[in-house]
Amino acid sequence: MREIPKTRLQVMWNRLLAVVEEQGQALIRAAFSPIVRECGDISAGVFDLRGRMLAQAVTGTPGHINTMAEAVKTLRARFDIAAMKPGDIYLTNDPWIASGHLNDFLLMMPVFLRGEVIGFTSCTSHLVDLGGLGMGPDGADIYDEGLLIPPCKLLDQGVVSPLLLDIVKANSREPIANEGDIYALIACCEIGAHRLVEMMDEFGLDRLDPLADYIIDTSRRGTVAAIKALPKGTYQSSLKVDGYEAEITLCASLTIADDHIALDFAGTSPCSQKGINVPLNYATAYSVFALRCLIGPDIPNNAGSLEPFRVTGPKGSILNAQAPAPVAMRHTLGQLTPDLVYGCLHQALPDQVPAEGASCMYDLPLRNTPEAAMRGDGVFALELVYNGGTGARPTLDGLSATAFPSGVWGSQVETTEAVAPVLITKRELRVDSGGAGQYRGGLGQRIEITPANAQDFLVFLSVERVKNPARGRGGGGTGAPGRIRIGRAGEDLPGKGTLRVPAGETLIFETPGGGGFGDPFLRDAKAVRRDIREGLISEKAAYDIYGAKP
Repeated sequence: MREIPKTRLQVMWNRLLAVVEEQGQALIRAAFSPIVRECGDISAGVFDLRGRMLAQAVTGTPGHINTMAEAVKTLRARFDIAAMKPGDIYLTNDPWIASGHLNDFLLMMPVFLRGEVIGFTSCTSHLVDLGGLGMGPDGADIYDEGLLIPPCKLLDQGVVSPLLLDIVKANSREPIANEGDIYALIACCEIGAHRLVEMMDEFGLDRLDPLADYIIDTSRRGTVAAIKALPKGTYQSSLKVDGYEAEITLCASLTIADDHIALDFAGTSPCSQKGINVPLNYATAYSVFALRCLIGPDIPNNAGSLEPFRVTGPKGSILNAQAPAPVAMRHTLGQLTPDLVYGCLHQALPDQVPAEGASCMYDLPLRNTPEAAMRGDGVFALELVYNGGTGARPTLDGLSATAFPSGVWGSQVETTEAVAPVLITKRELRVDSGGAGQYRGGLGQRIEITPANAQDFLVFLSVERVKNPARGRGGGGTGAPGRIRIGRAGEDLPGKGTLRVPAGETLIFETPGGGGFGDPFLRDAKAVRRDIREGLISEKAAYDIYGAKP
C-alpha cells in the first residue's frame, strides 16, 4: 500500500474524532434512562483490528472510556474473528472486564469493509436496575448485586437475541427502560460502524492500519515527551476516607521514569465487606485520567497516549478487589483516586496541581418500598446524580457543583419529577462551602427531595467526604463536608446504607465543597467583594477568614 502523507493522515484523524462524537450523541439521544439521556453516563469509541482504541467521544466518563479501552482487547481475544459476521454485536457487564460494576453494559461490534473485519466500534452506558439488591452498597458479594452477563453475542447478523433480552427484562424493576437503553447501545455501535466505513470509502482506505499506527505512534511519542519533562523520582501520598464499616486509608506510590509513569496502591486498606470495593480496571481508569489532565492534556485519549501509564495494586486491597467481591458502588472510592494521585504529583509539580475536591459524585439511587410493590402501587427505580465543588486551582477558583472527575452531569429537576414520584423542593449552592484560600474552592449544593405520592421511598446511600472533607493546598482551607438528614431538625446521617424517607418528610443532602489553594489573606479584595455580592461567601466569612474590612 502506498505511503499516506502525514497531512492526509491528520485530516483522517480529525474526521475519526467527528465519527466517534456522532456515535456518542446517538447513544445519548436514543437512551431511555435519565442518567444516560440527561447526565451523559456513557462512552463510545472506535478501535483497530488489534483492539487498540483510536478515538473516543468527548462526552463520557473516564470510568467508562478508559475501561472500554482495555475491555475491547479482552473481548476481541475471546471471540474468533474468522467466525464474525456483519451485524454481530457482543456484550458483557462483567465488572472485571467492563467498567467495574454490573449496571454498565459494554458492547463491541466488528466493522466490515468489503467482507473483511477492519476494526471495531464499542460503547458503554449505565442501566438503572438489574435486579438483586440493586444500586446500593449493602450486597455481600457480586451475586447480591444483580444479573451478571458473561461475554456473549447480543446480535447475530443483525438479529437481537430474544432470550437474552427477556432475561435482562425479567431481572429488572425497570424492564422497559433497560430494553430501550440496550437498543440505544446497539444504535451507537451501528452508527459508528456505518460512519467509519463511509469515511474509509471517502479516503480510499482498505485497511485502518496506516491511520491506526499514525494515531497511536504520534500520541505515544507526545505523551512520552511530556513525561520526559517531569522531575524524576518516586512520590508517595495517602488519603483517609470515610469508608463504610470503618475509615479507610488509600495509599499511592508514583514513580516518574524517563518514558513511563508507574502507580502502585501498596499499603491501601483491604476490601470492605460492603459494595464499595473497586476493581483495578476502574481504579486505573480514574487514576490515569487524573494524570493525563496534567501530563500531555492536549494529546487525544487513545491507546497510544494511555500506554505509558502503568497501574498496579495488591490483590484483595480495596482498589484491586477480586471476584466475587461486592462492587456496586465502586465509584464511591474509585472517583477519589485522582485526589490520591494528585497528592503524589503535587510534590513534583507544586504549582500545577489543584487542591482536593468533592470528587466522588453524590449518586442517589431511589426506589419504591417492598410493601408498595406488593400492594400494587407501582415499581420504580431511579438514579440521581449530583456533584460537589472542585478543588481550587493554582491560579483559579474551583468550580461549583461540577462533575470532576466523573464528568457526569447533574440530574435535572423537571426530568426527575417526570419519571418518579418525588418532588425536588430546593436546589441551591451552599454558602461558605468552598475551602478558603487565595483561590477559593468550588461550592457544594443543597438539594431537598420529598415523596410526591404520600408513600415512603428508599435511598441507597454511598457517598464520601462526610467525615473527611477535601483538603486545601499551600495554606488553603478544607471544603465543607457533605451532610445528609431527614427534615431540617433531623440528626446527621452516615453516608452509606439504606435510608427510608417517610411520606411527608424531606430528604436534605448537601454535597461537599472543594479545598482552597493558598493563604486566604492573599485573596484579591475585589474577588472577596464579588463572592459576597453573589452569595458565595457570607460577610462573616469575609471578615473572619479573608480579613476583609467592614
